[in-house]
Amino acid sequence: MIKLIASQVSIDAAAGETGRREITGIAVPYGVAATVADGTSVIFEQGSLPVDGKAPRLYMNHDSTNAIGIVSERVDSPEGMLFTAKISKTQAGDEALILAMDGVLDSVSVGVNPTKYTTAKDGTITVTAADWIELSLVPVPAFAGAIITDIAASIPHEDEEISIIETEPTQENENMSEVTAPVVEATIPTAPIFAAAKKEFKLPSAGEFMAAYHIGGDTYANMNKAVAEYSAANRTALQAAAGDVLTTDTPGLLPVPVLLPLVQDLSFVRPVVNALGARAYPDGGQSKTFIRPTITTHTSVAAQSPELSAVSATTMVIASNSVTKTTLSGQVTLSIQDVDFTSGPAMSLILNDLMGEAMIASDNLAADNLLAAATSSGVWDGTVADLLKSVYDSAVDISNGRNFTPTHMFVSPDVWGQMGQLADTTGRPVFPFIGAGLTGQNALGGGNASSWNGNPLGLQLVVDSNFAAKTMVITRVGQGSGDAFEYYESIRGLMSVEQPSVLGRLMSFHLYASTFAAIPGMIRKITQA
Repeated sequence: MIKLIASQVSIDAAAGETGRREITGIAVPYGVAATVADGTSVIFEQGSLPVDGKAPRLYMNHDSTNAIGIVSERVDSPEGMLFTAKISKTQAGDEALILAMDGVLDSVSVGVNPTKYTTAKDGTITVTAADWIELSLVPVPAFAGAIITDIAASIPHEDEEISIIETEPTQENENMSEVTAPVVEATIPTAPIFAAAKKEFKLPSAGEFMAAYHIGGDTYANMNKAVAEYSAANRTALQAAAGDVLTTDTPGLLPVPVLLPLVQDLSFVRPVVNALGARAYPDGGQSKTFIRPTITTHTSVAAQSPELSAVSATTMVIASNSVTKTTLSGQVTLSIQDVDFTSGPAMSLILNDLMGEAMIASDNLAADNLLAAATSSGVWDGTVADLLKSVYDSAVDISNGRNFTPTHMFVSPDVWGQMGQLADTTGRPVFPFIGAGLTGQNALGGGNASSWNGNPLGLQLVVDSNFAAKTMVITRVGQGSGDAFEYYESIRGLMSVEQPSVLGRLMSFHLYASTFAAIPGMIRKITQA
């Protein structure tokens, strides 16, 4: 994991000056690819983000309900978009500024609505124009170069004297001759500091635990060590109400160290979503629904005959399609004993599994809605000849009146197995393996469906176990122009809250996802007899 650390912090606390509460850095490096949670690679080109117009808001972790300031300056440079943001003088702003100065939040992440972009064959999205909605302080950025380079924090104050209360010697303190006040650098005005006994260690809150988890390294290791020492010193007979995950449910994790990695029987991949490409919500995630316009009636052009007669005239009709966001979420409740007795890596296994299940759920949503939007173009009886006819019929249905060609074939695992066993009249595989220096025995499966001279069997094959059995859908996606089916997503991330009444900690993960059948006539399915 690459750790990004802010450069030397600039703190100005001179009395009488106007308070400065600013951060400066790189919002987005240009020409650098970043991989988002679903695996999509995104690149921003120079000039893609505006330097004028409405100023982006400054959020914490892309949470619009936790605004802490505003981007006051934007400078477009060849290296990337440079920014300066002012942090509001609120409690949330003070906390964000302290976390930034401590290096906990040393990175930023942009929230944009792409208006112009291209999609490469490998799925990489290159953004050339976008509306910049917000900038967020985050512990780990999507772009490695999106960091805070300078922090300026000054609050006018009057110098205060740090005092020591002296008391007459007694039997308990007669051995104490004097107390010397430490030299303290002036920062923010505080009340007088008095000599006091060392404070007892307090278990970290859910927010502190998650912050340490994201920072990693010594910070996370020291927190785990302190929690373990606290548990050993205060281990008593604790009773708690039943939770979702108890120590009895995880005997493999306690108390013996875990040999990583955990045996994983699920692959957290999203074949359908990766093929479609996850799109950002056009409204910046601010509403429950959004409008996706489509043309229902085009204009017309025809030959004029005779001269001076009325020419062809047709009014364009645009439909206003409302797309609703679906919330996908899951939660797990950990007993405080599991938190105390479990090492950091073991704890992350539970959280990673929760996030992985959310990824699978989003892919299942896309797969179900894609199949539901498809129209039948034929019935396959299981033979090679009938498969060729069905595929060509689907390609014709997609291309008629549109001049778009199909790009992908989505199938369930059982259909993939059937296709792999097909052979021609001489026993040669219809879909031979070609690669690693091997030459296929049959050229039928190597055609190119992206041109009229090609063979629709050259479609990119996407196999996904989230499809119902006997699924075969042919369509055009991932090209930007003429995409028949669209997928939108906003990953909100982890949330946690302590439950003192049961000595537990509730953690949840959620995201928003939507699908839209943009051109239903280009989504064709082949059923089986």
